[in-house]
Amino acid sequence: MNIIDFQVLFRKHKENDLFGRYITNRDIKPLLSKLDDKNCQITVIGKSVLEEEIYAVKIGSGSKKILMWSQMHGNESTTTKAIFDFINTCVSGSEVTDAILMECTIVLIPILNPDGAKEYTRVNANKVDLNRDAQKLTQPESLVLRKIFESFKPNFCFNLHGQRTIFSAGKSNKSATVSFLAPAQDEKCTVTSTRKIAMEVIASINVLLQQIIPNQIGVYDDAFNLNCVGDTFQMAGVPTILFEAGHFKKDYQREETRKLIYLSYLEALLYISRHDNLGENHQDYFNIPENEKLFFDVIIRNAKHKEYLQEVVDIAFQFEERLLGGTLEFIPVVTEIGKLDIYFAHKEIDANMKVVSSLEDKVLKINDENVFVKINNEKIALFSK
Repeated sequence: MNIIDFQVLFRKHKENDLFGRYITNRDIKPLLSKLDDKNCQITVIGKSVLEEEIYAVKIGSGSKKILMWSQMHGNESTTTKAIFDFINTCVSGSEVTDAILMECTIVLIPILNPDGAKEYTRVNANKVDLNRDAQKLTQPESLVLRKIFESFKPNFCFNLHGQRTIFSAGKSNKSATVSFLAPAQDEKCTVTSTRKIAMEVIASINVLLQQIIPNQIGVYDDAFNLNCVGDTFQMAGVPTILFEAGHFKKDYQREETRKLIYLSYLEALLYISRHDNLGENHQDYFNIPENEKLFFDVIIRNAKHKEYLQEVVDIAFQFEERLLGGTLEFIPVVTEIGKLDIYFAHKEIDANMKVVSSLEDKVLKINDENVFVKINNEKIALFSK
């Protein structure tokens, strides 16, 4: 099957009951209940700090075992949506998923951190980042993941995350829409046989995605951190791949990125199902540019500022994601003021040497929140849905 076939599958099997960025156990429970009689094994594998259930879905019958977990960080939900799109494809049957499930047995944890998901926070209810708890294992969610890792004994791990809008693919004016990493397993970041396997799978995904989002795929710095789950599992000799769902133009709900993550799942799992003795063809991984932090959400260029009357400045805004009354809002916050020539933005506004201020005619300052600004007395919206 080719990229067009993969995209047809996505459109056919996309889970329409999941949309946007705010995804919790409340959203996925009805979907899980529908899967009980569809060749999926649904189990509760543990509970969170606040006694929320943590679910796992087991599917497939092959000898190659893959463990996938999402929303370790509660506010990173794009990969969770793609999990259900993938499961829908599996239970409905297709040439590609039938081939995968014949060779692979897959355990998927849609939401590892349900408390964080409910509050739309990175951390769990004890304010602990689960991705820094791989060694101490102080949190119940960390213990749940480690227990299933040890009992299932996977041959591959997919560590599924979401990344901020700040990342560029290398130093170019290209957003890192999807990023990956084959985590290090020692301080020297040695390219071990285990890492080579993960790298080869990532390289195959990159070939696929370049057909849709050329030059918008990045990799992360592989600095070793023993406390991170990916580094720990890699160190245990299990090829582990970090998936990061990032920003696509005008896609703050991450629906286009969701599709790209779904395609990445299909390609990675199909590649694993079709290949043994992986690792020899890993070199193309090093051709993927490393992520840089070069993007803001909005930059107003060529602005007159009442505190910089003798010069023209750029004013940069980053959107703060804030849960208000059960709805996720994107609040523009002034992040930088000055000459920002080396930076890019997902939205650029040219002030044409006009004065930029708040709607109340106040001077814009770092950390100010401004849904709208005024440019030469014209009201301008900084965020549009």
